[in-house]
Amino acid sequence: MSRRSRRTPAPLPQRDGIGPVRVRLPPDGPWATVRDHLVERLPVPAAEVDALFAEGGVVTADGRPVAADAPYPPGGQVWFHRRPAEEVPAPYPPVVLHRDEHLVVVDKPHFLATTPRGRHVTQTALALLRTRLRLPELSPAHRLDRLTAGLVLFTVRPTERAAYQRLFSDRLVHKEYEAVAGYDPAVALPRTVRSRVVKERGVIAAREVPGEPNAETRVELLGHRGGLGRYRLLPRTGRTHQLRVHLNSLGLPILGDPVYPDVTDPAPDDFRRPLQLLSRVLEFTDPLTGEERRFTSTRKLTAWTAYDRWAHGGPEPADGSGPWPA
Repeated sequence: MSRRSRRTPAPLPQRDGIGPVRVRLPPDGPWATVRDHLVERLPVPAAEVDALFAEGGVVTADGRPVAADAPYPPGGQVWFHRRPAEEVPAPYPPVVLHRDEHLVVVDKPHFLATTPRGRHVTQTALALLRTRLRLPELSPAHRLDRLTAGLVLFTVRPTERAAYQRLFSDRLVHKEYEAVAGYDPAVALPRTVRSRVVKERGVIAAREVPGEPNAETRVELLGHRGGLGRYRLLPRTGRTHQLRVHLNSLGLPILGDPVYPDVTDPAPDDFRRPLQLLSRVLEFTDPLTGEERRFTSTRKLTAWTAYDRWAHGGPEPADGSGPWPA
């Protein structure tokens, strides 16, 4: 029996594409009521907890509302929906490129998180697609950074998710990225960059350290003009921020990167300088059907297209996407 099949079914439906939270109650403790425990445990004001109880939003595993003064049941569990903080919507929605009984392939825009995390919960590709497509069990087979645009693969059926995840963990997916960065003729390309990349919890930037390489990227130059280069990136591994770290190590940080080479802190609603990194191609043999699959993003990197318009006398884009300095 799989771990998922043993999981207790949620007694509450999803809300805005997000499932309810389950809280396991410790077998012992000083709490007289469930309410007392939640007030102590949850990082929200007590008034918000009281409002949850008042609206019948805290329920048992069989869906029965729990009263605010209900005695604390040691070792029990309760379910409820957290109230998400107000979020800044991404400027563009995800575009569905492909949908069948097994897969949904999405062309994700910049600034849209793939899955709920931190301050991005309902304004994520997963939550939006679950609601829009009416697929409450939709799940990602892999992840793409919030700042990176391009292809993300989702699975329709929970029982099939592991098969597609293994494609990525076993490096059976051919992935191609595009990036726009400065152009330096002294940097000989193509080349393969290998290094050891580590990402520490709580530290925003990954870094290269001495040791056995665990990250490998082939870097190819597709073209250059006006001090800008357009690059094809072929990752052989999937370390966090790998592509951004490797281009930065070549002295070619990706345009619009708020972390490399220097960490900045743009406002949540500042969409003027998207990271010029795009997941362009995903190609693999389908583990369920045996079909050869190839998906290609339709998105363009604005620093490259904006430079085209600017260099030929066109107007500067109103969204501030160009001209970009080298």
